[in-house]
Amino acid sequence: MDAKLSKGYEPKEVEEKWYRVWEESGFFHGDEGSSKPYYSIVIPPPNVTGVLHMGHALNNTLQDVLARWKRMTGHEVLWMPGTDHAGIATQNVVEKQLAAAGLDRHELGREAFVERVWQWRSESGGQIINQLKRLGASCDWERERFTMDEGLSTSVREVFVRLYEDGLIYRANRLINWCPRCHTALSDLEVEHEDKKGHLWHLRYPVQGTDRVLVVATTRPETMLGDTAVAVNPEDERYADLIGKSVLLPLVNRVIPIVADSYVDKEFGSGAVKITPAHDFNDFELGKRHDLELVNIFDPSGVVNENGGPYQGLDRYEARKQVVADLEAAGLLEKIDDYANAVGECYRCRTVIEPYMSKQWYVNVQPLAKEAIAAVQDGRTRIIPQQWEKTYFEWMFNIQDWCISRQIWWGHRIPAWYCEVCGEITVSRTDATTCAHCGSMELRQETDVLDTWFSSALWPFSTMGWPEQTATLAKFYPTSCLVTGFDILFFWVARMMMMGLKFMGEVPFKEVYIHALVRDAQGQKMSKSKGNVIDPLTVIEEYGTDAFRFTLTAFAAMGRDIKLSTDRIAGYRNFANKLWNASRFALMNLEEFTPSSTDLSTLPLSLADQWILTRLSATAAEVNQALTDYKFNDAANTLYAFTWHEFCDWYIELSKDALYGDDAEAKACTQMVVFTVLEALLRLLHPLMPFITEEIWQALPGERPAVSLMAATYPQAADFPVFVEGSARMEAVMEIIRAIRNIRGEMDVPPGKQIGAVLDCRSEQAVAIVLAGESYLRTLARVGELSYGVGIARPEQAATQVAGEVEILLPLAGMINLEEEEKRLQKEITKVEKDVAMFAKKLSNEAFVAKAPPEVLEKDRGKLREAEEKLQILQQSLERILGMR
Repeated sequence: MDAKLSKGYEPKEVEEKWYRVWEESGFFHGDEGSSKPYYSIVIPPPNVTGVLHMGHALNNTLQDVLARWKRMTGHEVLWMPGTDHAGIATQNVVEKQLAAAGLDRHELGREAFVERVWQWRSESGGQIINQLKRLGASCDWERERFTMDEGLSTSVREVFVRLYEDGLIYRANRLINWCPRCHTALSDLEVEHEDKKGHLWHLRYPVQGTDRVLVVATTRPETMLGDTAVAVNPEDERYADLIGKSVLLPLVNRVIPIVADSYVDKEFGSGAVKITPAHDFNDFELGKRHDLELVNIFDPSGVVNENGGPYQGLDRYEARKQVVADLEAAGLLEKIDDYANAVGECYRCRTVIEPYMSKQWYVNVQPLAKEAIAAVQDGRTRIIPQQWEKTYFEWMFNIQDWCISRQIWWGHRIPAWYCEVCGEITVSRTDATTCAHCGSMELRQETDVLDTWFSSALWPFSTMGWPEQTATLAKFYPTSCLVTGFDILFFWVARMMMMGLKFMGEVPFKEVYIHALVRDAQGQKMSKSKGNVIDPLTVIEEYGTDAFRFTLTAFAAMGRDIKLSTDRIAGYRNFANKLWNASRFALMNLEEFTPSSTDLSTLPLSLADQWILTRLSATAAEVNQALTDYKFNDAANTLYAFTWHEFCDWYIELSKDALYGDDAEAKACTQMVVFTVLEALLRLLHPLMPFITEEIWQALPGERPAVSLMAATYPQAADFPVFVEGSARMEAVMEIIRAIRNIRGEMDVPPGKQIGAVLDCRSEQAVAIVLAGESYLRTLARVGELSYGVGIARPEQAATQVAGEVEILLPLAGMINLEEEEKRLQKEITKVEKDVAMFAKKLSNEAFVAKAPPEVLEKDRGKLREAEEKLQILQQSLERILGMR
């Protein structure tokens, strides 16, 4: 060790160097043969098409903090990494490449297209893994998995077959989210809703046998071609006499019934709604209740089919224009209102999705959900923060059967074969060659693939080798913790719970920590359209990984979104520089020092030494508890306060007299404490700031048991002696120093100028404290002539403050020109009064307040508060000066 630290911290070269050392040394590897207690965590697998964004950065920083902390507390840690094959997203990427070359996947054929995707994956896919390494993620990269690799494919097929054999997988013709461009079913998570301006068309449906019409409102008038009923609320007196009658569906002239259903909102539109069971999820459920016909009017591309009568062949939007025009011409268009609503779009191609009748594969999740609910209820899995349990239960108690089939080519092909002779289905662990029902060899395999979430639902155990009963599974399952965002609580966490309990007989994780979103400085969600996206890689390049990680951790308050700005990251870069410079100071004063295993409590420690060691013990206790409780921000803020304020601002200054003095014993003592505190502080900070701490730690003098800070032990409160009385005395001295500094600042006394001080002590105990801390008072408060005692003579003109049992009196005569100070304060007060008046006037202007953006108003209110506080301090200082004249 004994390396030198450069004058300034250069993050990039340090980060590249140490990450390579850690990885090559095998520090990230989890050993299933270890006798240590285990800690395991699986990475939420990012899409193979993905690039690092703020959500990934937060999620993986928090996981890395936990993994590094647990290694240092003596656990065998497995942090399982990998990527998801992201069926639709990846297929879209490769299809775009083909289109640019004038090719189409159908021209290539399925086998050649899938080969092309594998080629893309090997050449371009998974770049996010290297980006996670830039973040410092200490995953077990030797075990990196991919949801389409051979082992996981075996797991997926085994699970599908067992669920089918247990009667939990079936086929059914149901309404699903459908992308007309990608030609596939979509999960709810793959549909992104965006508020868009549109219209609400009010259509007139003639009631059979009367001269009345029912007016219905719709945002998709083209779907009226598939209406099979009009519904009214049974308690709506306006339509009571029409229930059971029929209307003539315009344009296609089909007679459809008027039904009563409490689903209908009497206050919306006219109180009558058109029912299109084949093209609306709510209508589908209502249709089942009233046994209505399902009329599908679209083909898979969103083009009107033969059920659309004269509109057959028109795209859905062309059909909309024509339907509206024809209704208007027939006098059946009541009115058109402007209307904004949330429109669902395919998350990859941004095409507006269509609720569509289609035969798909489903999992009957009710029996599985029952077990997953019980596991959280009885505490086998704990969700943190606890408030998310309610959301979990609400979703699980109302869970719908899971559509697992997708009509694309990239993914796990469903292991089912249709018999051309008997029509039965054969599901098999190996590729079927004969029908399991009639023995025929005329089979064709299902063309659909499984929903991406199907394979990721098995992630906690499939990545460890299941269905083989591996040593990895035996050691590391169930996993200790899952760190994830609330947006995939239902889609991923719930499904892993169901699958883990079904196939492993145990929960997949003991704890689930749900973190919040990273938003911009104003609290808005980051999006490219708003131009407020902060790129993690750009931030890392500019400010360094440690500053970025510390920022995310410091703001990761449980249950509260993170408001991130580059100013905040810059602030924590200053923190990294502060640590670096403090370490350089320490190392300069430890050049001839050799650490020993001496019991610190046996040394003749100064008050300052006793205080910093006591604070170190308390800090270790607080940080360990905060990490145990997933209070990442508390851990970060405790470390920040200890590092910056207690170690750097106070202890380093307090230690200088001993380090620079002639007392060899005092110097040796202080060197031992400086070394002990800095070395322990680096270990405490390491999980949050791994790179800078390793670089400094390696430069410390002497030899230590571990070759890397990663392999060192994490400090505990009991590792350091505690001096209750000495620490309390030092705190009392520091309070006096702060009070003297405050008066000096208020009176604008030059920092380098020595002043006299009189300390009126209320007790002999207070006198003893001042006596013990006299040297600190003289050095840190720049006090020359010092008098203290019980009932000491008090100067006539003095600025005063009270610190505990000590009243501080600073004689100002001869130190400042009272007349000049009065003029200076008057001038400053006049200036600040103008600022107060200006901001107060601005914020009392109703027109300004109504039009100004919230962030501008908040900024101006903050400036007004600052000006008012400054004015109050200046006025108090002026009053003090006037009282002395």
